[in-house]
Amino acid sequence: MYFASDNWAGASDPIMNALMRHKDGYEPAYGSGKLSESIERRFQEIFETDCAVFVVGTGTAANALALSALTGPAGTVFCHKEAHIRVDECGAPEFLTSGARMWGLDGKHGKLNAQALAIGFQEVPHGVVHHGQPSAISLTQATEVGTIYSAEEIAALSEQAKANGLAVHMDGARFANALVTLGVTPAEMTWKAGVDVLSFGATKNGAWCAEAVVFFNKDYAKDFIYRRKRAGQLFSKMRFAAAQFEGYFEHDHWLNNARHSNTMAQRLVKGLEGLSDSRLAWPTGSNEVFAIVPKKSAEKAKAAGAIFYDWPTFGLDREECPKEGEVLLRLVCSFATTAGEVDQFLDCLK
Repeated sequence: MYFASDNWAGASDPIMNALMRHKDGYEPAYGSGKLSESIERRFQEIFETDCAVFVVGTGTAANALALSALTGPAGTVFCHKEAHIRVDECGAPEFLTSGARMWGLDGKHGKLNAQALAIGFQEVPHGVVHHGQPSAISLTQATEVGTIYSAEEIAALSEQAKANGLAVHMDGARFANALVTLGVTPAEMTWKAGVDVLSFGATKNGAWCAEAVVFFNKDYAKDFIYRRKRAGQLFSKMRFAAAQFEGYFEHDHWLNNARHSNTMAQRLVKGLEGLSDSRLAWPTGSNEVFAIVPKKSAEKAKAAGAIFYDWPTFGLDREECPKEGEVLLRLVCSFATTAGEVDQFLDCLK
Protein backbone atom coordinates (compact mmCIF):
# COMPACT_ATOMS: atom_id res chain seq x y z
CA MET A 1 0.00 0.00 0.00
CA TYR A 2 2.24 2.77 -1.33
CA PHE A 3 0.70 6.24 -1.11
CA ALA A 4 3.77 8.26 -0.09
CA SER A 5 4.43 9.78 -3.52
CA ASP A 6 4.10 9.11 -7.23
CA ASN A 7 7.89 9.53 -7.24
CA TRP A 8 8.12 6.19 -5.42
CA ALA A 9 6.68 4.29 -8.39
CA GLY A 10 9.06 2.85 -10.97
CA ALA A 11 9.10 3.48 -14.70
CA SER A 12 6.33 2.16 -16.91
CA ASP A 13 6.90 -0.49 -19.57
CA PRO A 14 6.50 1.71 -22.70
CA ILE A 15 9.14 4.08 -21.36
CA MET A 16 11.56 1.30 -20.50
CA ASN A 17 10.91 -0.31 -23.90
CA ALA A 18 11.79 2.98 -25.59
CA LEU A 19 15.04 3.16 -23.64
CA MET A 20 15.87 -0.36 -24.74
CA ARG A 21 15.17 0.51 -28.40
CA HIS A 22 17.78 3.25 -28.28
CA LYS A 23 20.44 1.62 -26.11
CA ASP A 24 22.61 0.47 -29.02
CA GLY A 25 24.29 2.25 -31.87
CA TYR A 26 25.47 5.84 -32.13
CA GLU A 27 23.62 9.14 -31.85
CA PRO A 28 25.08 12.68 -31.84
CA ALA A 29 25.58 13.95 -28.29
CA TYR A 30 24.05 16.85 -26.35
CA GLY A 31 20.62 16.67 -27.94
CA SER A 32 21.71 17.28 -31.51
CA GLY A 33 20.52 13.91 -32.82
CA LYS A 34 17.43 13.01 -34.81
CA LEU A 35 15.64 11.51 -31.80
CA SER A 36 15.84 14.73 -29.78
CA GLU A 37 14.70 16.72 -32.81
CA SER A 38 11.72 14.39 -33.26
CA ILE A 39 10.70 14.87 -29.61
CA GLU A 40 10.64 18.64 -30.01
CA ARG A 41 8.39 18.21 -33.06
CA ARG A 42 6.15 15.91 -31.00
CA PHE A 43 5.78 18.57 -28.32
CA GLN A 44 4.87 21.06 -31.03
CA GLU A 45 2.20 18.69 -32.34
CA ILE A 46 0.76 18.07 -28.88
CA PHE A 47 0.63 21.78 -28.03
CA GLU A 48 -0.40 22.88 -31.54
CA THR A 49 2.21 25.62 -31.74
CA ASP A 50 5.84 26.35 -32.62
CA CYS A 51 7.20 26.07 -29.07
CA ALA A 52 10.84 25.73 -28.02
CA VAL A 53 11.56 22.63 -25.93
CA PHE A 54 14.51 21.95 -23.62
CA VAL A 55 14.77 18.59 -21.86
CA VAL A 56 16.17 18.55 -18.30
CA GLY A 57 16.47 15.91 -15.62
CA THR A 58 14.46 17.19 -12.65
CA GLY A 59 11.40 19.26 -11.89
CA THR A 60 13.46 21.57 -9.70
CA ALA A 61 15.78 22.28 -12.61
CA ALA A 62 12.83 22.85 -14.93
CA ASN A 63 11.19 25.33 -12.56
CA ALA A 64 14.32 27.19 -11.51
CA LEU A 65 15.72 27.50 -15.03
CA ALA A 66 12.36 28.52 -16.48
CA LEU A 67 12.02 31.27 -13.89
CA SER A 68 15.61 32.38 -14.51
CA ALA A 69 14.57 33.18 -18.07
CA LEU A 70 11.64 35.30 -16.85
CA THR A 71 13.28 37.31 -14.10
CA GLY A 72 16.61 38.39 -12.69
CA PRO A 73 18.39 39.40 -9.48
CA ALA A 74 15.99 42.26 -8.77
CA GLY A 75 12.92 40.25 -9.71
CA THR A 76 9.89 39.02 -7.81
CA VAL A 77 7.86 35.96 -8.77
CA PHE A 78 4.34 35.82 -7.32
CA CYS A 79 3.19 32.33 -6.36
CA HIS A 80 0.97 30.63 -3.81
CA LYS A 81 2.53 30.53 -0.35
CA GLU A 82 2.53 26.70 -0.50
CA ALA A 83 3.98 26.50 -4.02
CA HIS A 84 6.73 23.98 -4.60
CA ILE A 85 9.08 26.66 -5.96
CA ARG A 86 8.81 28.52 -2.65
CA VAL A 87 8.68 25.69 -0.10
CA ASP A 88 10.29 22.54 -1.48
CA GLU A 89 13.13 23.40 -3.84
CA CYS A 90 15.87 24.34 -1.36
CA GLY A 91 16.22 27.86 -2.76
CA ALA A 92 17.04 26.64 -6.29
CA PRO A 93 14.77 29.23 -7.99
CA GLU A 94 16.42 32.02 -5.99
CA PHE A 95 19.88 30.61 -6.73
CA LEU A 96 19.45 30.18 -10.48
CA THR A 97 17.68 33.53 -10.88
CA SER A 98 20.59 35.21 -9.04
CA GLY A 99 18.46 36.11 -6.08
CA ALA A 100 14.90 36.76 -7.30
CA ARG A 101 12.24 36.50 -4.57
CA MET A 102 9.50 33.87 -4.60
CA TRP A 103 6.70 36.00 -3.11
CA GLY A 104 4.09 33.79 -1.45
CA LEU A 105 0.44 34.82 -1.57
CA ASP A 106 -2.66 33.41 0.07
CA GLY A 107 -5.37 31.57 -1.82
CA LYS A 108 -8.06 29.06 -0.96
CA HIS A 109 -7.44 25.40 -1.86
CA GLY A 110 -3.83 26.06 -2.84
CA LYS A 111 -4.69 28.38 -5.73
CA LEU A 112 -3.83 31.99 -6.48
CA ASN A 113 -6.76 34.29 -7.16
CA ALA A 114 -7.27 37.79 -8.49
CA GLN A 115 -7.54 39.37 -5.04
CA ALA A 116 -4.32 37.77 -3.80
CA LEU A 117 -2.48 38.82 -6.93
CA ALA A 118 -3.74 42.40 -6.55
CA ILE A 119 -2.39 42.41 -2.99
CA GLY A 120 0.94 41.21 -4.34
CA PHE A 121 1.10 44.14 -6.74
CA GLN A 122 0.52 46.47 -3.78
CA GLU A 123 3.18 44.77 -1.66
CA VAL A 124 5.78 44.85 -4.44
CA PRO A 125 5.02 47.90 -6.60
CA HIS A 126 6.70 48.58 -9.91
CA GLY A 127 9.41 51.20 -10.06
CA VAL A 128 10.32 51.45 -6.36
CA VAL A 129 14.07 51.04 -6.02
CA HIS A 130 13.79 49.57 -2.51
CA HIS A 131 11.70 46.61 -3.71
CA GLY A 132 12.31 43.75 -6.09
CA GLN A 133 10.56 44.32 -9.38
CA PRO A 134 7.52 42.16 -10.24
CA SER A 135 8.45 40.02 -13.22
CA ALA A 136 6.35 36.84 -13.29
CA ILE A 137 3.63 34.76 -11.70
CA SER A 138 3.87 30.99 -11.27
CA LEU A 139 0.83 28.70 -11.22
CA THR A 140 1.10 25.09 -10.05
CA GLN A 141 -1.07 22.71 -12.09
CA ALA A 142 -2.12 20.52 -10.31
CA THR A 143 -1.56 22.41 -7.04
CA GLU A 144 0.32 21.27 -3.96
CA VAL A 145 -2.98 20.20 -2.38
CA GLY A 146 -4.31 18.29 -5.38
CA THR A 147 -6.69 20.93 -6.69
CA ILE A 148 -6.61 22.29 -10.23
CA TYR A 149 -7.09 25.58 -12.03
CA SER A 150 -9.73 25.65 -14.75
CA ALA A 151 -8.63 26.96 -18.14
CA GLU A 152 -10.78 30.02 -17.45
CA GLU A 153 -9.03 30.66 -14.13
CA ILE A 154 -5.63 30.39 -15.80
CA ALA A 155 -6.70 32.80 -18.52
CA ALA A 156 -8.04 35.34 -16.00
CA LEU A 157 -4.87 35.27 -13.90
CA SER A 158 -2.71 35.46 -17.03
CA GLU A 159 -4.65 38.49 -18.23
CA GLN A 160 -4.18 40.16 -14.84
CA ALA A 161 -0.46 39.39 -14.92
CA LYS A 162 0.05 40.61 -18.48
CA ALA A 163 -1.84 43.82 -17.73
CA ASN A 164 0.83 44.49 -15.12
CA GLY A 165 3.73 43.55 -17.37
CA LEU A 166 4.41 40.11 -15.88
CA ALA A 167 5.22 36.82 -17.59
CA VAL A 168 3.30 33.62 -16.73
CA HIS A 169 4.97 30.37 -15.70
CA MET A 170 3.22 27.06 -15.04
CA ASP A 171 4.72 24.38 -12.83
CA GLY A 172 3.31 21.29 -14.51
CA ALA A 173 4.88 18.52 -12.44
CA ARG A 174 1.46 16.81 -12.54
CA PHE A 175 0.39 18.42 -15.80
CA ALA A 176 -1.15 15.27 -17.27
CA ASN A 177 -3.28 14.62 -14.18
CA ALA A 178 -4.79 18.10 -14.35
CA LEU A 179 -5.26 17.85 -18.12
CA VAL A 180 -7.33 14.66 -18.10
CA THR A 181 -9.49 15.98 -15.26
CA LEU A 182 -10.33 19.16 -17.14
CA GLY A 183 -10.86 17.40 -20.45
CA VAL A 184 -9.27 20.24 -22.42
CA THR A 185 -6.37 20.23 -24.87
CA PRO A 186 -2.77 20.93 -23.80
CA ALA A 187 -2.96 24.16 -25.81
CA GLU A 188 -6.13 25.29 -24.05
CA MET A 189 -4.54 24.76 -20.64
CA THR A 190 -1.36 26.65 -21.52
CA TRP A 191 -0.55 29.17 -24.24
CA LYS A 192 -4.14 29.75 -25.30
CA ALA A 193 -4.79 30.72 -21.68
CA GLY A 194 -1.78 33.04 -21.58
CA VAL A 195 1.01 30.79 -20.25
CA ASP A 196 4.45 31.83 -21.53
CA VAL A 197 6.59 29.01 -20.15
CA LEU A 198 5.69 25.53 -18.89
CA SER A 199 7.69 23.17 -16.71
CA PHE A 200 6.40 19.91 -18.17
CA GLY A 201 6.67 16.93 -15.84
CA ALA A 202 6.84 13.27 -16.84
CA THR A 203 8.76 11.67 -13.97
CA LYS A 204 5.79 11.53 -11.58
CA ASN A 205 3.68 9.95 -14.30
CA GLY A 206 5.75 6.92 -15.26
CA ALA A 207 9.02 8.27 -16.63
CA TRP A 208 12.42 7.44 -15.19
CA CYS A 209 13.99 10.90 -15.23
CA ALA A 210 12.47 13.25 -17.81
CA GLU A 211 11.20 16.83 -17.56
CA ALA A 212 11.06 19.63 -20.10
CA VAL A 213 10.94 23.42 -20.21
CA VAL A 214 8.51 24.46 -22.94
CA PHE A 215 8.59 28.07 -24.17
CA PHE A 216 5.41 29.20 -25.89
CA ASN A 217 6.79 32.74 -25.95
CA LYS A 218 10.10 32.00 -27.64
CA ASP A 219 11.49 35.45 -26.85
CA TYR A 220 12.19 34.16 -23.34
CA ALA A 221 14.20 31.23 -24.74
CA LYS A 222 16.91 33.21 -26.49
CA ASP A 223 19.75 32.36 -24.12
CA PHE A 224 18.25 29.29 -22.49
CA ILE A 225 20.75 26.88 -24.05
CA TYR A 226 23.45 28.57 -21.96
CA ARG A 227 21.36 28.59 -18.80
CA ARG A 228 20.72 24.85 -19.15
CA LYS A 229 24.40 24.11 -19.80
CA ARG A 230 25.60 26.26 -16.88
CA ALA A 231 23.19 24.46 -14.53
CA GLY A 232 24.56 21.05 -15.51
CA GLN A 233 21.35 19.98 -17.26
CA LEU A 234 22.72 19.46 -20.78
CA PHE A 235 23.26 15.69 -20.80
CA SER A 236 25.85 14.25 -23.15
CA LYS A 237 23.65 11.22 -23.88
CA MET A 238 20.50 13.28 -24.20
CA ARG A 239 18.99 10.57 -26.42
CA PHE A 240 18.05 8.61 -23.29
CA ALA A 241 16.01 11.53 -21.97
CA ALA A 242 14.44 11.94 -25.41
CA ALA A 243 13.73 8.19 -25.59
CA GLN A 244 11.69 8.44 -22.41
CA PHE A 245 9.46 11.05 -24.01
CA GLU A 246 9.12 8.85 -27.10
CA GLY A 247 7.66 6.08 -24.90
CA TYR A 248 5.73 8.58 -22.81
CA PHE A 249 3.79 10.04 -25.73
CA GLU A 250 3.42 6.78 -27.71
CA HIS A 251 -0.24 5.76 -28.09
CA ASP A 252 -1.25 8.43 -25.52
CA HIS A 253 0.54 6.49 -22.80
CA TRP A 254 1.03 9.66 -20.74
CA LEU A 255 -2.70 10.38 -20.69
CA ASN A 256 -3.61 6.78 -19.91
CA ASN A 257 -1.21 6.76 -16.95
CA ALA A 258 -2.73 9.97 -15.62
CA ARG A 259 -6.28 8.68 -16.04
CA HIS A 260 -5.39 5.57 -14.08
CA SER A 261 -3.78 7.41 -11.16
CA ASN A 262 -6.67 9.89 -11.07
CA THR A 263 -9.17 7.01 -11.09
CA MET A 264 -7.39 5.39 -8.15
CA ALA A 265 -7.49 8.71 -6.31
CA GLN A 266 -11.22 8.98 -6.90
CA ARG A 267 -11.64 5.45 -5.60
CA LEU A 268 -9.90 6.61 -2.43
CA VAL A 269 -12.14 9.69 -2.26
CA LYS A 270 -15.32 7.63 -2.60
CA GLY A 271 -14.18 5.25 0.13
CA LEU A 272 -13.19 8.06 2.48
CA GLU A 273 -16.51 9.80 1.95
CA GLY A 274 -18.22 6.61 3.10
CA LEU A 275 -16.44 6.69 6.46
CA SER A 276 -18.26 8.57 9.20
CA ASP A 277 -15.08 9.57 11.04
CA SER A 278 -12.98 10.77 8.06
CA ARG A 279 -13.24 13.69 5.63
CA LEU A 280 -11.39 15.41 2.81
CA ALA A 281 -9.36 18.52 3.58
CA TRP A 282 -9.67 19.82 0.01
CA PRO A 283 -11.43 18.81 -3.21
CA THR A 284 -9.46 16.22 -5.20
CA GLY A 285 -8.79 17.18 -8.81
CA SER A 286 -5.75 15.05 -9.55
CA ASN A 287 -3.94 12.02 -8.12
CA GLU A 288 -3.35 13.50 -4.65
CA VAL A 289 -5.88 13.03 -1.85
CA PHE A 290 -5.66 14.94 1.42
CA ALA A 291 -7.71 13.29 4.13
CA ILE A 292 -8.34 13.99 7.80
CA VAL A 293 -8.70 10.70 9.66
CA PRO A 294 -8.57 9.53 13.28
CA LYS A 295 -4.98 9.22 14.44
CA LYS A 296 -5.66 5.66 15.64
CA SER A 297 -6.89 4.69 12.17
CA ALA A 298 -3.75 6.12 10.57
CA GLU A 299 -1.56 4.20 13.01
CA LYS A 300 -3.51 1.01 12.27
CA ALA A 301 -2.97 1.49 8.53
CA LYS A 302 0.76 2.04 9.03
CA ALA A 303 0.98 -1.10 11.15
CA ALA A 304 -0.67 -3.00 8.29
CA GLY A 305 1.97 -1.80 5.84
CA ALA A 306 0.49 1.39 4.41
CA ILE A 307 3.07 4.03 3.50
CA PHE A 308 2.06 7.69 3.40
CA TYR A 309 3.06 11.07 4.79
CA ASP A 310 1.41 13.08 7.53
CA TRP A 311 0.88 16.57 6.15
CA PRO A 312 1.85 19.74 8.07
CA THR A 313 -1.08 21.76 9.37
CA PHE A 314 0.48 25.13 10.17
CA GLY A 315 -1.04 27.98 8.19
CA LEU A 316 -4.25 26.11 7.38
CA ASP A 317 -7.68 27.63 7.76
CA ARG A 318 -9.64 26.48 10.78
CA GLU A 319 -12.03 24.28 8.79
CA GLU A 320 -9.07 22.55 7.11
CA CYS A 321 -7.29 21.64 10.35
CA PRO A 322 -7.58 18.28 12.08
CA LYS A 323 -9.24 18.24 15.47
CA GLU A 324 -7.78 16.64 18.56
CA GLY A 325 -7.17 12.94 17.92
CA GLU A 326 -7.11 13.44 14.13
CA VAL A 327 -4.30 13.71 11.59
CA LEU A 328 -4.03 15.13 8.07
CA LEU A 329 -2.67 12.65 5.51
CA ARG A 330 -1.40 13.09 1.96
CA LEU A 331 -2.22 10.02 -0.14
CA VAL A 332 -0.74 9.95 -3.64
CA CYS A 333 -1.74 7.47 -6.33
CA SER A 334 0.41 6.59 -9.32
CA PHE A 335 0.24 4.69 -12.59
CA ALA A 336 1.23 1.61 -10.58
CA THR A 337 -1.43 1.91 -7.86
CA THR A 338 -3.95 -0.94 -7.88
CA ALA A 339 -7.58 -1.02 -6.83
CA GLY A 340 -6.63 -3.76 -4.38
CA GLU A 341 -4.18 -1.46 -2.62
CA VAL A 342 -6.79 1.26 -2.33
CA ASP A 343 -9.43 -1.12 -0.96
CA GLN A 344 -6.98 -2.67 1.49
CA PHE A 345 -6.06 0.77 2.80
CA LEU A 346 -9.70 1.76 3.20
CA ASP A 347 -10.37 -1.45 5.10
CA CYS A 348 -7.63 -0.42 7.54
CA LEU A 349 -9.47 2.83 8.24
CA LYS A 350 -12.83 1.22 8.92
